[in-house]
Amino acid sequence: MRRLTLLLRLLLLCAALPGCALTDPQTRPGTWQPTGANDANLRAMIADPHDLVHGQAGSGTEAAVAARAVARYRADNVKDLPDSALAPVSPLPGGSGGSGASAAPASSTDSE
Repeated sequence: MRRLTLLLRLLLLCAALPGCALTDPQTRPGTWQPTGANDANLRAMIADPHDLVHGQAGSGTEAAVAARAVARYRADNVKDLPDSALAPVSPLPGGSGGSGASAAPASSTDSE
């Protein structure tokens, strides 16, 4: 008798499941649906559509300055941030180097 009751409940549940599509918030009528407007706006704003496939180098950037900054970071020899009157700059506990900013705090779960 118990198995029959369980089987009937299971069948009733299976029969009711297709009705869930009517109440799904993602497919319900009147809800926002993606239409591709973001892609259309992006394509309207760019000068050369080929730039979406292969980027373009930024103008006015100095690669040598950026390369030196990366080299200092890799060598753990970053420059200190200038102190301002707005907020004091102080090193974080456990930070590396002489900088007020450190990359990311070391985590004990890195070895997993």
